[in-house]
Amino acid sequence: MIWLTWRQHRRQALFTVLGLAALAVFVVPTGLSMRHDQRTLDPGRFADTYGSLALLSILLLVVPLLIGLFWGAPLIAREIEHGTHRMIWTQGITRRHWALAKVGLLGGAVVVFALVYGLGLAWWYQPLGQIDVRQTRFAEIFFDMQGVAPVGYTIFAVALGVVAGTMVPKVLPAMALTLTGFVGVRAAVALFARPHYMTPVAADQLVRGATGKPTGELDGAWVLAKEVRRADGTFVTNGTFRCPATGACAGDTEMGPGAYNHQLIQPGDRFWAFQWIELGIFVALAALLVWLAVRRVRRLA
Repeated sequence: MIWLTWRQHRRQALFTVLGLAALAVFVVPTGLSMRHDQRTLDPGRFADTYGSLALLSILLLVVPLLIGLFWGAPLIAREIEHGTHRMIWTQGITRRHWALAKVGLLGGAVVVFALVYGLGLAWWYQPLGQIDVRQTRFAEIFFDMQGVAPVGYTIFAVALGVVAGTMVPKVLPAMALTLTGFVGVRAAVALFARPHYMTPVAADQLVRGATGKPTGELDGAWVLAKEVRRADGTFVTNGTFRCPATGACAGDTEMGPGAYNHQLIQPGDRFWAFQWIELGIFVALAALLVWLAVRRVRRLA
């Protein structure tokens, strides 16, 4: 089975390695250049020089999905669509053995690829995270393309493609189902689950004479909510408000003495904890999908 799986997928493997090499040709020189210029340029000039790379890097979000579409979806769907699965199952190899061998070998290769991709981008993106708080490692989108989370996304995308191929045993419909399911699950986790992985921390700061950092470290933090409250905790408005240390302030009559800005944040030092939690979620989902795919393979005609 190892030899057969290699023969069937060696072209895909070659294209994937070439793609990773092309990505490295871009990432390594620019990463080294950013680290050098970060030490020698002032922050403003560094932002002007490299700020556009942060937006360009958004394109890299699709890499795990592409692996799922072109590795996972055809894995079983193409065999069934062409009818070659019947010949293999008559050679003394059980359906379960066949499915587990193909998925296991593919999964191992995907893990290696995703680790190199995710950790490499985490190294590359680190200088860009210093340009603007909106582009920190914790920010939505940028969180998704670095660290160990892409490993989970890639494994999940491949597993989703495999199970889609057992449900719709034609390659193109299986790819369409993979695309829809991947985008839907990723969006649901990012919007509804991720903010609650750990209990948010309150960061409060007085409205009048507010200078310096609030009680609660904001550097690199993910700000979930911003409110202005009176001294007794009563809600005034969303957002933040600042008054000078002395003199009149437009909000004084409404807020009164002791008003403060209340923010709920996920501190920046939780980045890797969130990365591991998200990895665990998508690996668990992938394991469930593989189990479902193997069960369906045993029932295919």
